[in-house]
Amino acid sequence: MKRTVALLAVLVSFAAGAYVLPGSSIIRRMAAERAEQRLSTLRVEGSLSFGGASVKEAGSALGTSTDRPEVQGDGVLSIRAPGRCRFEASVADGSSPSAVVQSGGRRKAQGTEIPAMSVLVAQVCPLLATGSGNVQEVKESVLRHLQSLGVETGRTGLARLGGEVTYVLGEMAEGRPQFWVYKDSFRPARLRYTDASGTAWDVRFLDYNSPATGELMPRTIEVWRGGQRNLRFTALKGDSRANVPDSLFTL
Repeated sequence: MKRTVALLAVLVSFAAGAYVLPGSSIIRRMAAERAEQRLSTLRVEGSLSFGGASVKEAGSALGTSTDRPEVQGDGVLSIRAPGRCRFEASVADGSSPSAVVQSGGRRKAQGTEIPAMSVLVAQVCPLLATGSGNVQEVKESVLRHLQSLGVETGRTGLARLGGEVTYVLGEMAEGRPQFWVYKDSFRPARLRYTDASGTAWDVRFLDYNSPATGELMPRTIEVWRGGQRNLRFTALKGDSRANVPDSLFTL
């Protein structure tokens, strides 16, 4: 309770003390920033850990033991912009990899689905794999995506994430759907929403200035469910000139 009150106090103090851009302007600036990156293809290799409820789900999907606090392995994120993404997970002692593919707004798990992986792909694709297309069209697409998750994009405020000031689109109350954008760079920072089954998800995009990915992607992506971290992907190597064939995104 004290933690919730403290968070609300911080949000209110920020909102009262500074001018906040409208939601449409924030998303337009974000779309323009992504367009300037001219992202066409990207392959990111990194370390992967599953925790919380995902330990059992990942262990079953990847064919490894679930008798541990975390399942650790390797992850590969492949992107062909706009809107085609693939995330593949494997573990050293596992019997099979698991992957999630999204293309043209449709998504499919290859192998046994790991929900936290599906959420990662479902949010990375519309927010980070936008390419260098028409900024207005990208802005409208992102706004539609956020609104489909219940984010009230006409309401904005300010908060902090990892010591950085962020814009917040959506109701400021704890537990409400929100999209956070880093104020200085206009890059996606955090997305909080509840899915159709009533499960609360929190996707965090952390550190865009790593040697592995530069400004193209965050160094770390975390997926939280119900207050527990279920997935953490940390980029170790990124290549924006890698061969990323169309066949990777076949549904």
